[in-house]
Amino acid sequence: MLKGNKIIVVMPAYNSAATLRDTYEEIPFDIIDKVILVDDASNDSTVEEAKKLGIKDIYRHEKNKGYGANQKTCYDLALKAGADIVVMLHPDYQYTPKLIHSMAYMIANGVYPVVLGSRILGKGALKGGMPLYKYVANRFLTLTQNIFMNQKLSEYHTGFRAYKAQVLKDIDYHRFSDDFIFDNQVLAAIFGKGYQIGEMTCPTHYSEDSSSINLLRSIKYGLGVLGVSLSYSFGKYRKN
Repeated sequence: MLKGNKIIVVMPAYNSAATLRDTYEEIPFDIIDKVILVDDASNDSTVEEAKKLGIKDIYRHEKNKGYGANQKTCYDLALKAGADIVVMLHPDYQYTPKLIHSMAYMIANGVYPVVLGSRILGKGALKGGMPLYKYVANRFLTLTQNIFMNQKLSEYHTGFRAYKAQVLKDIDYHRFSDDFIFDNQVLAAIFGKGYQIGEMTCPTHYSEDSSSINLLRSIKYGLGVLGVSLSYSFGKYRKN
């Protein structure tokens, strides 16, 4: 609990056995009430590793449904469990859980209803091993999105996010994609509902075990991002 808020960390997992322990052991359990891990039909021992770590709330998709579908299950379970604040943390150890305190406090104190851990604020992205082409693509897409959506985020593509539960209830996330573009659709819907989004500098750590998508899917993702931004500029995500 934090100021009377029940905080639940959700971890959308896929082939995360090699990095799950490092991620889990940095979670600040002094304020966290529950950790929920959803495994999207991994090919490795992610579920077994989660059990070894003592994670009690483990759910597994029998078939791979996609990154967006994984998050939908995560949020459904967190809201059903009575979360007031939901923190989405990738179990690939790309983002440090040590920032959960600060992100949760911003929401609990009513500063922002949504907080993103940004890899772009400061100089942590390239220093942490983000490939140059990913950095350039991130900057280009973010600039374009800010123009079309009339916002000023440093990045739209982080997988480290904290939400006030009411925000997730308001945006009807089930209508969005089951693929990677889900993240951008969620942000567009949040802005469309009139919510503000705060950001916090987040150091990043890229390794061979960090989650990633191939070039073809990256291109598809980039085109999808531009599509979401254009749709937002024409009013699709606003107040619906």
